[in-house]
Amino acid sequence: MAGRIYLDHASTTPILPEAQAAMAEAFRSWANPSSPHAEGRAVRALLERARRRIAQAFGWDGTLLFTSGATEAIEIVMRRARAGPRLASAIEHPAVIRCDPAEMLPVESDGRLDLRALEAALKGSERPLVALMAVNNETGVVQPIEEAGERVKAAGGLLLVDCAQSAGKLPLPEADFIVLAAHKLGGPPGIGALLVRDPVTLEAVGGQEGGHRPGTPAVPSIMGFAAAAEADHRWYEGAKRLRARLDAGIAAAGGEVVASGSPRIATIGAYRMPGGPGAAQMMQFDLAGIAVSAGSACSSGSLKTSHVLTAMGWSEEASREVIRVSFGPQTSEAEIDALVGEWRAMAGKRRAA
Repeated sequence: MAGRIYLDHASTTPILPEAQAAMAEAFRSWANPSSPHAEGRAVRALLERARRRIAQAFGWDGTLLFTSGATEAIEIVMRRARAGPRLASAIEHPAVIRCDPAEMLPVESDGRLDLRALEAALKGSERPLVALMAVNNETGVVQPIEEAGERVKAAGGLLLVDCAQSAGKLPLPEADFIVLAAHKLGGPPGIGALLVRDPVTLEAVGGQEGGHRPGTPAVPSIMGFAAAAEADHRWYEGAKRLRARLDAGIAAAGGEVVASGSPRIATIGAYRMPGGPGAAQMMQFDLAGIAVSAGSACSSGSLKTSHVLTAMGWSEEASREVIRVSFGPQTSEAEIDALVGEWRAMAGKRRAA
């Protein structure tokens, strides 16, 4: 929308021009890739080529299954992994929590997984499946996946890592299952991938995608996904400077930077305005032409307190005063300065009231 500033890329980032072009071209290939005739075989060839392109872009040499997005990929693993009890950190995506893990693992006050709690949980579990985020979608805190993975492997368990926010920005971790979402990295919404190290660890149910996901593949979206995966993501390095600029501006204006001392991805920042409800802030920023969110897009429309901040030890009142700001390829210093200016004016009015 012309004239507006979009700073909610962690929920969905705009589709890259190369992804749009790839989708437009793919719409000309209308046949069903599961059909045995020449038209179907031609589309199947496009689909398999896209599968190889995406795997190569992320340096993955295992199996790649296409899904409708990260949520479906998570549920496939949580429901059908050949493993024992499901364990998950207390700050996971709602898609994980809805699968009712046997145990929720606590995090430290800095937002990172409590590795001692993980060790204790693993000792009492036989071949557990552990679900962890690479990067938290509300705070941007980078989780200790390497250290956690070593412990899970030593215990004979399986590791599921949600890389929806980190893919295309940070290297993929070592894991048994990895979740990707195209719309977080410039691809279209409604398509994602589940990377599987060993297909034997996942129960098949029949149908397409090696028997793991029935349904006709969305080939145009898959082609857009492939183009986005291959795009130049070096812009991420510049995001580090932008996030530091925003952190400093918010702190100078009397705000609180969530998890300021933790390792955080450069594209996500969470900020508290004391006395200012996050929902109200979000609406006022929107009226000023700036799009931000009050936490995760999956829960920002509800009145529930953030389970992520609660797990970090924040009070309900403080948790409700936090907004999330997230950057994309086109984010500029001028846009960051505009947000800080609105923040300063908004906070000043609240202090004067």
